[in-house]
Amino acid sequence: MGYALADKTLLITGASRGIGRAIALRAARDGANIAVAAKTYRKHPSLPGTIHSTVEEINAAGGNGLAIRLDVRDEDAVEAAVGQAASHFGALDILVNNASAIMLKGTCELPMKRYDLMFGVNVRGTYVMSRACIPHLRKSANPHVLNLAPPLNMNPVWFKDHVAYTMAKYGMSMCVLGMAEEFRDDGIAFNGLWPRTVIATAAINMLGGAVKPDNCRNEEIMADAAHAILRQDSRHCTGNFFLDEDVLRATGVRGFEKYSVKPGEPLMKDLFLDI
Repeated sequence: MGYALADKTLLITGASRGIGRAIALRAARDGANIAVAAKTYRKHPSLPGTIHSTVEEINAAGGNGLAIRLDVRDEDAVEAAVGQAASHFGALDILVNNASAIMLKGTCELPMKRYDLMFGVNVRGTYVMSRACIPHLRKSANPHVLNLAPPLNMNPVWFKDHVAYTMAKYGMSMCVLGMAEEFRDDGIAFNGLWPRTVIATAAINMLGGAVKPDNCRNEEIMADAAHAILRQDSRHCTGNFFLDEDVLRATGVRGFEKYSVKPGEPLMKDLFLDI
């Protein structure tokens, strides 16, 4: 059955909404402690959720939440946030690097400000969060770092239309690849998780209408897949690039219609997947 998440402490970036929030609520149902680290601390004019609303949901679901306002690009703020979470709950067992920025533009169309944001959040943020958590994770009985990052696919089709975004997401993937080996002897698992189909989150609004919610799955499939991964033995489950559907099939799930925004509608395959 794997390790239980009850009383384990998770720190999840970008958890005020979307997939990060869904992962938090799934862990909360097990009785986990969850530090919600994100920038949105008061109601956003166009986006749902704040760190405080997610904590309220976590507590209602049976977990223990802690709201931390955080910009993952800020090294000092990251160190303080990690220390706050570990001190508040007495330990840190799991880091989920979910925070991400996206803009699918070509080289000449992408503003450099957006390039810097994607690399600052996706690559630097993942790196500095992992780095700050490692001293605490070394003390855990079953430490995990899970990056919401795709398998490394060098097919040029995934670079030609949005090379900057691809590089930024692959930076998160390379953290999985490198850190899994670097910290293998410490027993800290580093894995990537990516959806086989597009997930209906606020991020699809950045795709210029190219994706309709009816052709997506909801966040729950990623939450259930993350839950399954984080319960594995960290010493025997590291360096993997998981797809949500494959993870759940391995646990015995056969019906996936419940995850569809509109059951019966065709699903759109996510980026970076050839098959």
